[in-house]
Amino acid sequence: MSAPAGRATEFAPVAEPARLYPGKVMHARLMPFGHRFTYRVFSLLIDPDRLDEAGAMSRFFSVNSANLVSFHEGDHVDPASGDILLRAYVDRLLADAGVAPAAQIRLLCYPRILGYVFNPLSVYFCHDAGDRLTAIIYEVRNTFGERHTYVCPVESGQMSSSGVRQERTKIFYVSPFIGLGARYHFRMLPPGETVRMRILETEDGKPLLSAAFSGTAAALTSPALLRQVASLPFMTLKIMAGIHWEALKLWIKGAKFHSRGAPPPPVSYRDVPRGLEPAE
Repeated sequence: MSAPAGRATEFAPVAEPARLYPGKVMHARLMPFGHRFTYRVFSLLIDPDRLDEAGAMSRFFSVNSANLVSFHEGDHVDPASGDILLRAYVDRLLADAGVAPAAQIRLLCYPRILGYVFNPLSVYFCHDAGDRLTAIIYEVRNTFGERHTYVCPVESGQMSSSGVRQERTKIFYVSPFIGLGARYHFRMLPPGETVRMRILETEDGKPLLSAAFSGTAAALTSPALLRQVASLPFMTLKIMAGIHWEALKLWIKGAKFHSRGAPPPPVSYRDVPRGLEPAE
């Protein structure tokens, strides 16, 4: 399904095979009590069709091999799918969702630093030959080694000059303090000179949690990479440690615990009405 014609180039994919987006992540728990934190990060935007070019952009960055900073296709493809190449994996997701093949794809994620990465959320922006944004794929991971992928075609009425608005029912266990059946409200300003992503979770129509990332584009060069790693040398480890630290503080504050239960199928292609999500 194509996006509205008037938005053909407004959110066109960036030209470079890879870019950096230094910025900040913010999380704010809104119910039943307030709990807020922010931290600095830098994200990587990469073109799965131009991985060799991306890997040649800096001596400190590699694709599918070890380096100070690296990107590995195996961190994102689903081993159960049988796909080895990231492009083939995304093509399969789009085909199974009934979306036409993407002419261009950009993945926004965290890179490996010194071989380690944990991506709570990776986002694929899929465009057709006219540079129209046709689908966004949200790849969510939890700290139990599980992941779920929400494939969301961009439908009529979801796109405006301020970005893309999409919704999905939460069917995948992420936080032990938020139950299944909450509602995700995705607000995305696709990568350009800036990128902004906001996810508002609601429960029974009431705001429960707000999470956001905002970043400003920077060229992927050796000096830029060294600056980011020097200022955030343990960023990927800090993300994992921070998740557990903030969970401990929520537990101390008395947040309700939800059991994990059986995971859903690895991919969902359409919204699930509240009440039909997997049992907790």
